[in-house]
Amino acid sequence: MPTLYHIGFGPEDLGDPPPTLALLSGDPQRASQIARTKLQKVRTLSENRGLNSYLGLLPSGKPILSATSGMGAPSLSIVVNELVQLGIRTIIRVGTSGSIQEEVPPGSVVISKAALCRQGAANDIAPPEYPASADPFLTVALVEEARRLGIPYALGITASVDTFYEGQERVGSANPHLLRSLQGITEEYRHLRILNYEMEAGTLFKMGNVYGFAAACVTGVIAQRTRAEEPLLDAKGLAVERAIELAVAVAERFA
Repeated sequence: MPTLYHIGFGPEDLGDPPPTLALLSGDPQRASQIARTKLQKVRTLSENRGLNSYLGLLPSGKPILSATSGMGAPSLSIVVNELVQLGIRTIIRVGTSGSIQEEVPPGSVVISKAALCRQGAANDIAPPEYPASADPFLTVALVEEARRLGIPYALGITASVDTFYEGQERVGSANPHLLRSLQGITEEYRHLRILNYEMEAGTLFKMGNVYGFAAACVTGVIAQRTRAEEPLLDAKGLAVERAIELAVAVAERFA
């Protein structure tokens, strides 16, 4: 198999034995942070199109990828498809999100057991009514490790939407005129016990179930939408570090 077009590397770049687990971040800087701070013998595989990917070893010596999905489900769907072509069989998304529940504070993490999936890319994978559910074994492992590590977490359902502003009912942006179908949607989701907004998990979960790989998602909470629309940058570092620590701990068990 040749080098895959978008991610910029192929099977000959993965070593022997090749990794079967990837930690997937929307932000290339987070993918780099995971590689730099948590992995050993790190090698850059590609920085093609900003989709930075790194090969390294966990402290146990198991090989693992730290890869970038880019922002949003369309970009993620391309990266995940190509990773699966290369033999990746477990993917843990390590992301950020905004809480819509008062009891889920900034600095904590959300472990998503399923997603309300309002994403066009996901509809090309499976119909809207197809469940967007995480792998149960990975999800339980994330909860177990959060308890062991003392990381504050919430387990529940995530709203995965395509847009950061309109789709998450933000009015303080260049477009203050939300569609009627989006006005009040956050309050509606709050009553449905949805915990948070993010932009990739639903498509990842559908791809996992359709393609046959294990998918999970842990996100650091960097906004509290019951109080304000803006991300809280002073909480971001702690939230991201907790999400990374949790994902790496679970990777040790499944890589």
